[in-house]
Amino acid sequence: MARIVIFTDLDGTLLHPKSYSFDAALPALNLIKEKKIPLVLCSSKTKAEIEVYRKKTGNKHPFISENGGGIFIPEGYFSFTILHQESPSPQPSPTRGEGEKYTVITLGKPYSEIRNAFIEIRKRLKIKTKGFGDMVTEEIAELAGLPLSEAMLAKARDFDEPFIFEKGENRVEEFLDAIKKAGFHWTQGRFYHIMGENDKGKAVKILKGFLEKEHGKITTIGLGDRFNDLPLLKEVDYPVLVKNEDNSYDERINLPNLIKAAGIGPEGWNEVILELCQRLIK
Repeated sequence: MARIVIFTDLDGTLLHPKSYSFDAALPALNLIKEKKIPLVLCSSKTKAEIEVYRKKTGNKHPFISENGGGIFIPEGYFSFTILHQESPSPQPSPTRGEGEKYTVITLGKPYSEIRNAFIEIRKRLKIKTKGFGDMVTEEIAELAGLPLSEAMLAKARDFDEPFIFEKGENRVEEFLDAIKKAGFHWTQGRFYHIMGENDKGKAVKILKGFLEKEHGKITTIGLGDRFNDLPLLKEVDYPVLVKNEDNSYDERINLPNLIKAAGIGPEGWNEVILELCQRLIK
């Protein structure tokens, strides 16, 4: 049987869109842990934020931060060394995280470059928009519904800048077009994001290659809830879209083999993972 690997978004998918709880997904999380199925967290969150949820869920697998900006592989996770030619990074670099060491594959542009581009476009167009770099921790906490400790981690960015348009600003498309014309990209989750050429799909594809090198053929499941998850969902065998808080699906995600979960966030996540595991595990 091909090894099953699960790639999942966090906010609004494995985590409830308001409470950030994953309790509703515990039956499926326990099952995949029991069956030793790798669960790769793939989020717009920062490395430091993702480490919080890796600790909470006891996750020891690689993860993908900031919309595919970085791939973090725990030291010794693969039996082989990741070679320079297998990575888009000039050289996969070691870094220390929350109690462990990672090999980091960088796909995104440095945050300073992203931030400067954002400021330059805003200044030139005089469009009312604010990035996380303009906000104090308390403001991010209120906007995202996060505790202050996690909002602080959300500000520690490496590869992309989340931003909002201020109330009454209607030149949204003009600003998004200017991002592309400046040689950058944008996506949208809970917030808009400006970033380099990275996306979740590119990072998933690279990590899939390493997992196949280690395990042979794999069967992939991917779960998300918003537009920024579309590249991820395109890269997996079983793409799953969970419901938003208002009981709707993101209409911009439309794939021929898309599975639509009946529940919101972790409820839908749990139901689909249990069903797929029952179907795929012989």
